[in-house]
Amino acid sequence: MIPAVATSKRELPAPPGRNSVRIIGGAWRSRRIHFPDMPALRPTPDRVRETLFNWLQHSLAGTRCLDLFAGSGALGIEALSRGAAEVVFVEQFPAAARTLQEQLVRLGGEGKGRVMEMGAARFLRTPAKPFDIVFLDPPFGKNALAEYLPMLDSGNWLSPSSLVYLENERNAGLPPLPTHWELLKSKSAGEVGYHLARVNGRI
Repeated sequence: MIPAVATSKRELPAPPGRNSVRIIGGAWRSRRIHFPDMPALRPTPDRVRETLFNWLQHSLAGTRCLDLFAGSGALGIEALSRGAAEVVFVEQFPAAARTLQEQLVRLGGEGKGRVMEMGAARFLRTPAKPFDIVFLDPPFGKNALAEYLPMLDSGNWLSPSSLVYLENERNAGLPPLPTHWELLKSKSAGEVGYHLARVNGRI
């Protein structure tokens, strides 16, 4: 467990020049997450997040989660709000990583959230500790799911029966999953395709 840092939980005004999304449920419901106005940051839409966390509502309490392409941190922070015990946020852009850390402090969640300022590939080359839930929402247009799924699966990153959320362009479709993964849910909204898979052990 990451040591907590004493901090004020008073809601601060939105910093100028930054966008924001609303936390949908849990302890921080209706609070807002602010993030830099950067073209590379594309938070998961509210409608999609609401559906995702309806899927996960009975699976979050006490879990260890990985938000591998954190960006605004909307997925990982929503998980913390709803009872996850720990979330590791991986974000390569310094401004976004710094702002995400600020948001965790503002919400009082810095004791359960750890921000790693590095790219996803570099993170997946570090010593692994398994996660219960992994959020994969990489930048669109780069076929990144197909690249990172094998990297995630080949390391010791996934606990038995881990759940993996995958988001990409609807038109791109879902890349082939490892044979010991089971696709549980699959939906689309606008240009977004999103899916939930479970790891069922190795064959």
